[in-house]
Amino acid sequence: MRDPFDLIVIGAGSGGLAAAKRAASYGARVAIVEGDRVGGTCVIRGCVPKKLMVYASAVHHQLRDALSYGWQIDHTSHNSSELLSRVRHEVDRLNQLHIGFLEKAGVQLVQGWGRFLDAHTVAVCDRNGHELEPLKGKRILIAVGGRPHRPAIAGAELGWVSDDMFNLERFPENVVVVGAGFIACEFACILNGLGVKVSQLVRGDHLLRGFDREASRSVQEAMEADGISIHFNHSPKAIEGHAGNLSVVCQNGQRFAGNGVLLATGRKPFLTGLNLDAAGVLVDGERIAVDADQTTNVPHIHAVGDATDRVNLTPVAIDEGRALADSIWGNKPRQVNHNLVAAAVFSQPELAGVGLSEEEAITRFGSDGVQVHRARFRPMSQALPARDPKVLLKLVVERASSKVVGCHMVGEHAAEIIQMAAIAIGMGATKADFDRTMALHPTVAEEFVTMAN
Repeated sequence: MRDPFDLIVIGAGSGGLAAAKRAASYGARVAIVEGDRVGGTCVIRGCVPKKLMVYASAVHHQLRDALSYGWQIDHTSHNSSELLSRVRHEVDRLNQLHIGFLEKAGVQLVQGWGRFLDAHTVAVCDRNGHELEPLKGKRILIAVGGRPHRPAIAGAELGWVSDDMFNLERFPENVVVVGAGFIACEFACILNGLGVKVSQLVRGDHLLRGFDREASRSVQEAMEADGISIHFNHSPKAIEGHAGNLSVVCQNGQRFAGNGVLLATGRKPFLTGLNLDAAGVLVDGERIAVDADQTTNVPHIHAVGDATDRVNLTPVAIDEGRALADSIWGNKPRQVNHNLVAAAVFSQPELAGVGLSEEEAITRFGSDGVQVHRARFRPMSQALPARDPKVLLKLVVERASSKVVGCHMVGEHAAEIIQMAAIAIGMGATKADFDRTMALHPTVAEEFVTMAN
């Protein structure tokens, strides 16, 4: 057996790649084990290909508004096969790019699926099912990410999960989307924008749990106005039929037919096959429990990203991986702050926010301890087309300190704008700080600094 590595990383997604490259930059000898393509969920079957599809579907709105700006467009059509092929080609390019980054960083890529033999040893089974020589590691990082959750209903295997959407040859005419989270809403908008008839089934009474309720209602109104049929309080009981001709049967007896069904019902840590018991790593429910230093109950075994099911966002996993490497090999101890993380939904229109929602602020400070400032208006980009949806900008302020504790937006470029607002909120900016910031006119974002007291 070879000499032990300073670090073995299981999983070449965002968190694992960040930790491996950062540790190697400090001189650590690092191996990273991956049975799939390099890049993880975000690059291969998540954020990146999905955002490319968002851009494609947004063209629908631009074409619709073209005449208002003097453009005469006589005929348009969309080839979803061409789009999907181009998206896959870009994913392939990024996969190769990340492999090159590892090589440049001096990280050894071991292609295969890893599992623990003991607390310091990782066995690897390659893609052909052959066992490779086991790897020894002084420290081991679990960065295996998550996988889509398929609900336990009859016929669930007939539906797609989000991973499947990127491997389709073309999009069908009619799709039923099951779910209320950001993945469900984003795909509902993508498909709708590309000309697919969409019905969305929601178990509860609102979309986007965890986001500001007023903001999520604004997204809902825009989705419905754009032709997406949303049905609340509908819990699927079964999927019936065959490929290309399916029906979702709900608990209340209603049926919704479609050429395909997307089950966007959440994600779970992908711990299958890791053999964590052999390493003595404890699992809390379905997640790997870690402390503030990303350490499991075994002192030399760590975990980052979606495997810990803490804040399942790519930038969080990256920062966790880098913080781990900085602390152990860089002599720069630090911990990740999970309390102030900006988040976005790339629906149409976009929703983005940072800090506390109005509901969370009231729970923390009481209804009398919170002041909400909002602006809702038709943006200039929609003045000539004269159409909705209106944008929503919202500041949530703690009265006692006048600090802005939450900033939320629904509208075009919301994520880009909230990214900058996150800096101010992270620094403890007050409403007065926002007020005395000179506006950049004419923009949508200027409303954040011109809201009346």
